[in-house]
Amino acid sequence: MTEDQRRAIPFAVRAALASVAMACGLIALKSYAAWSTGSVAMLGSLADSGLDLLASLVTLYGVKLAAEPADHDHRFGHGKAEALAALFQVVLITVSAIGIAWRAIAALNSNAPTQDAEFGIGVSIAAILATIVLLAYQRSIIRRTGSVAIMADNVHYQSDVLLNGSVIAALALDQFLGWHRADPIFGIAIAAWLAWGAFQASSHAIDMLMDKEWPEDQRAAFIEVAARQPGIKGIHDFRTRRSGSHDFAQFHMEVASDITVRQAHDVVEGVETALRRVFPKVEVLIHLDPEGHVDTDNPLVEADVTPHWFGKRV
Repeated sequence: MTEDQRRAIPFAVRAALASVAMACGLIALKSYAAWSTGSVAMLGSLADSGLDLLASLVTLYGVKLAAEPADHDHRFGHGKAEALAALFQVVLITVSAIGIAWRAIAALNSNAPTQDAEFGIGVSIAAILATIVLLAYQRSIIRRTGSVAIMADNVHYQSDVLLNGSVIAALALDQFLGWHRADPIFGIAIAAWLAWGAFQASSHAIDMLMDKEWPEDQRAAFIEVAARQPGIKGIHDFRTRRSGSHDFAQFHMEVASDITVRQAHDVVEGVETALRRVFPKVEVLIHLDPEGHVDTDNPLVEADVTPHWFGKRV
């Protein structure tokens, strides 16, 4: 870890703490608002704030864990703990979505109006303003540190602005225009939105746990940087994976078979330096091969599932 990365960590932790503090404040405010108004949409917004708190705690855990170096038992770091925590969140999100949908369906049958809509609308407006302030602060931290965890948290809170806007619309339509079914309908929509978010979160977490390859454009950009370096005769067995906010890449690199070990080492050093300059957050592992050497113990070669570069499987 570089000195610049060490200095960046406290700023990322501060942003995560700000996110946790705001979520706690909104939970207290929305709990009273949901009890006062009886609004299913407000209940859904309260549940989302609870999930925001969990997500912010995971983000706080992630940025603090990112500062910890790999240890004897975890040589690749602790990044996958974020994926396990995300799967735990998915369970809570799914249970909350089911509960909100059940409450909304019951409210559809009762056709009972909400109460004290002005207070509920005021709470939602306050939540929107607080979220906008947090988003602006997070963006300043992202520009300063490039934290991937804070970036993901920022995207998550952007959706909260729309969610609180839907609560305002539901309360206004219900109490001021007499559309009593508007509130439970918005509640069902919020439950569906939460379920969709749970599906997306589980998909990303499972991809990380299963060591899914990088997107093709990122793989191609990585190989392009390596290919520009002098002394390379070919690349094959290119593999990538992600663990938390850390990326890992490994490949076999061919060099001329008649050069010395020292010269081959210099080629590797040049490639690693170039890759580190463009991809500073990627840990690279290079296996050196003489030109023309073909490995026979790699099942991916036989399966022919990887793209080619320089006539070799990449």
